[in-house]
Amino acid sequence: MMNLFSIFEPSSSIFNLSINWMSTLLGLLFLPYFYWSSPSRWSLLWSKLIFILHKEFKALIQPSHMGTTMLFISLFTLIVFNNFLGLLPYVFTSSSHMAMTLSLSMPLWVTLMLFGWINHSKHMFAHLVPSGTPGALMPFMVLIETISNVIRPGTLAIRLAANMIAGHLLLTLLGNTGPSLSMSILSILIVGQILLLILESAVAIIQSYVFAVLSTLYTSEIN
Repeated sequence: MMNLFSIFEPSSSIFNLSINWMSTLLGLLFLPYFYWSSPSRWSLLWSKLIFILHKEFKALIQPSHMGTTMLFISLFTLIVFNNFLGLLPYVFTSSSHMAMTLSLSMPLWVTLMLFGWINHSKHMFAHLVPSGTPGALMPFMVLIETISNVIRPGTLAIRLAANMIAGHLLLTLLGNTGPSLSMSILSILIVGQILLLILESAVAIIQSYVFAVLSTLYTSEIN
C-alpha cells in the first residue's frame, strides 16, 4: 500500500527543500511562449478556448462584475495545467491533494461570504429561506441552506482531488500488474491504459471546468 500511494507523496526533497510542489508553477513556463512565438494552431486554439470561457462566465455574472471573468479563467488555466502535467511520468500531481484544492476554494469562498454579508446582508438572509417555503419548514430550511453553504469549499476541493486520485490510482494498479502478465494479455493492458489515459485527459478538462463554473455560480448568488 505504501508503494501504491507513493505517487501522491509530497515529501520528496533535495537539500531538505520540497521540490514536488514546484510542479504547480510549471504552467507559468508555457505563458511566455505565447508572447514571442508566431501564431500557431495551438495558440489560436487556446485563445479561442479563453474567448468561449469568457462568454460562458459573462452570462453567469452580473454586468457590474464583468472583470471577474478573468479571475475564473485564470483559475481554470491553473487547474487544467496542473491536471495535465500530473499525467506525465514522474511529475507530481498537486491538484490531487487537499492542501492544493482547499487553498484554491477556501480563500475564494471566504472572500465571497465576507463581500456578500457586508454589502448584501438582506439578500444573504433572504437566500437562506427559498421563496414559497411553508412557515413550519423555515427553521429546517435555514439549517439546510446554512450547512450547504458552509460545505461548499470542501465539496469543491474534494471533488477535484478525488477525481484526480481515482484515475491515477487506477492507472497505477493496472501498470503494476504488467510484469506478471503474458504478452497477449499485456497488449490488451497497454490498449486499456491508452484508453484510460485519454479518459483522464477528458477528466482533467472537465474537472477544471466544473471547478471554475461552480465558483462562478457561487459568485452570482451573492448579488
